[in-house]
Amino acid sequence: MLNLDTLISEEQLQARIKELGAQISKDYAGKEIIVLCILKGGVMFMTDLVKHIDVPLKMEFMVVSSYGDEYKSSGVVKVLKDLDEPIIGKNVLIVEDIIDSGRTLSCIQKMLQERGAESIKLCTLLDKKEERVTEVRVDYVGFPIGNEFVIGYGLDYKQYYRNLPYIAVNRG
Repeated sequence: MLNLDTLISEEQLQARIKELGAQISKDYAGKEIIVLCILKGGVMFMTDLVKHIDVPLKMEFMVVSSYGDEYKSSGVVKVLKDLDEPIIGKNVLIVEDIIDSGRTLSCIQKMLQERGAESIKLCTLLDKKEERVTEVRVDYVGFPIGNEFVIGYGLDYKQYYRNLPYIAVNRG
């Protein structure tokens, strides 16, 4: 049985997402972007975020898997669901739920560069910067958090709890 404490409320999430959308709209003014969601965890964040972006955009999705043990990414990325359209010459905004080691996102950024993206920026809802082992430039951060296992708002525990409208920590 999980004993959940709210770390970031639904109201805090929605307020910050609105701010991020405004900043992204300002930064991409006059341009079109491809908003690339990394599934499954990033989908709730991405769907709320795009509601607040007022530049032309297309949505794309990728599913990737990092090999290694259960707790740490090896940085070897296997693409399970790839992009539907080419990104040559496009401005790509990667939307992720959480970044910790940075290995997976570093590989994805490199892959997109090799495919000819004009620009690649990264937007994450949660940033565990103290866990970073690979340098990754994060352009937009919702909330920096400590080294806690979080669930809700797309983040899961054994595929459950993604539907919580807030971010929670299990206190045992």
